[in-house]
Amino acid sequence: MNRMTTTGAKPQGAQDEASAAQAVRQMFDSIAPRYDLLNHVLSANVDRLWWWRAARRFRTVLRSPDASVLDICCGTGDMTMALLKHRPAGARPILAADFARGMLSRGARKFAVHAPGAPYAVPIEADALHLPLRSASLDLIVSAFGFRNLANYEAGLREFARVLKPGGQLGILDFSEPGGRIGKAYAVYFRRVLPSIGRLICGADGPYSYLPASVGNFPPPPAMLALMQATGYQQCAWQPYTFGIAGLYTATRATVA
Repeated sequence: MNRMTTTGAKPQGAQDEASAAQAVRQMFDSIAPRYDLLNHVLSANVDRLWWWRAARRFRTVLRSPDASVLDICCGTGDMTMALLKHRPAGARPILAADFARGMLSRGARKFAVHAPGAPYAVPIEADALHLPLRSASLDLIVSAFGFRNLANYEAGLREFARVLKPGGQLGILDFSEPGGRIGKAYAVYFRRVLPSIGRLICGADGPYSYLPASVGNFPPPPAMLALMQATGYQQCAWQPYTFGIAGLYTATRATVA
């Protein structure tokens, strides 16, 4: 499949967007109990640095106690926890949403541990393509390693634009495929070694064979930036992390539709 024309995630066996979304939900529910362990092992804990850097990028808006913030496709909540570190006492809670109940329930346990008056998050079971939120109600949307799994990327970006206030900010942290010698070496690990480790830890082959396939099918940075611009965003940029293995897309919702 050509990455430039891919409309969304296509798990093996999915025939349309509805079946793709259902397959993704079932897959993440199945690996939820070991998801955090797998992430830390497979990334050698570099994933913690990526969340920290992404959260720090939005520290200005996060420091505003009245800012409305959504972590969409929040999974088990590690990105949410990184965002909370920049929220002041008494701030509005961060909304942490995911449609995989098994993942979200584990995130909810993390959010439940906080001191009285400390910033906190509220878990919401919701589909990123159909958010149960008012239009123009959010100041910031962040997604970490979840956007790539949407059944329709354009629809996701348009839905995010709908609920963002004019001038609201968007951050999408996700994997990429680095070039050069580093890219070739990483490709061997990503496509051969990583699925084997994932299979050993979680006891299933599908999820960690899907991961490299999903990254290979995801639009490369120039195409992703063009898609963001075409769906109502300005100041679109991509910041590579760790030689381009991952990267943070940033943008603001256009102030004029």
